[in-house]
Amino acid sequence: MNDMPSTASSGKTVLVTGGAGYIGSHAVLALRDAGRKVAVFDNLVTGFRFAVPDDVPFFEGDIADDELVTRILAEHDVGAIMHFAGSVVVPESVENPLKYYDNNTGRTRALLASAVRGGVPHFIFSSTAATYGVPETSPVTEQTPQQPINPYGWSKLFTERMLADVVAAHPMNYCALRYFNVAGADPEGRTGQSTKGATHLIKVAVEAALGKRESVGVYGTDYDTPDGTGVRDYIHVSDLAAAHVHALDALEAQPGRSLTMNCGYGRGFSVLEVLDAVDRVTGGRIERVMEPRRAGDPAALVSDPALIRSTLPWQPQHDDLDRIVAHALQWERRLGEIQDASS
Repeated sequence: MNDMPSTASSGKTVLVTGGAGYIGSHAVLALRDAGRKVAVFDNLVTGFRFAVPDDVPFFEGDIADDELVTRILAEHDVGAIMHFAGSVVVPESVENPLKYYDNNTGRTRALLASAVRGGVPHFIFSSTAATYGVPETSPVTEQTPQQPINPYGWSKLFTERMLADVVAAHPMNYCALRYFNVAGADPEGRTGQSTKGATHLIKVAVEAALGKRESVGVYGTDYDTPDGTGVRDYIHVSDLAAAHVHALDALEAQPGRSLTMNCGYGRGFSVLEVLDAVDRVTGGRIERVMEPRRAGDPAALVSDPALIRSTLPWQPQHDDLDRIVAHALQWERRLGEIQDASS
């Protein structure tokens, strides 16, 4: 059973930017399942049209296109924006920082300007634990110093700062949700992680399990962790999407309050534990290739989810590593069928 938020909707539309992408498409499903009206805006650079249900209004375009955004806000009576559009690959952000400051910060500024002019009262932002950089302690709370170590993290942190300034000056509130490691796929097989060349460990591992990759690289085996490999907090994408709908309920209930919260389970798994889980679920054995550490990778990055659990009526339904892997594997098989049918 899904964790279904209440439908305290005003009847207005929620505009989901990046709604044809991985997390955005799950948020669209969660909103629809909660009885919300939804419209999707996506440039389809990394998103997929098949990820958007046929009965959801879809607009292809750039979030910095003020004329188009303004028209959509007015014609669809938009009462909230869930903003997922952006670039998310950390190594690419180091190689091409201006792309990230443009896509993630500059274009969000343009979207916010359109939202302010259009009188949109609620804004939910897809932020990241990368804003913490390499924290000195784990688990990480919302008060942990934010010291990003790459342009991706900085681009998201700048947007958090911008949101705080905008709502101080205009009749709007916001929620910034700092994601930890998002994984899995819709349990009903309606959408999942479809990006080619994705770098998420569980996505990479299930590709390897299905023969789409020869092996999985394990970057660093000498960390101060139980088995020497990096430890991360993996959250099922459907639980994350449900958190967004609860966050919107909270913004509507208290228009004068804005929120910033970690999104994780508060429990970490090492790289080897994740690969072992994939082996358990598939009954196979993934080839592991031990590699040196990558610069800037913390030994452990685990959330303290106390704030989100005390603020929202959020009850995760998929807090189980093997279940996360099973859903990711189910989607990976389905994605192969979709790709075969379209070729």
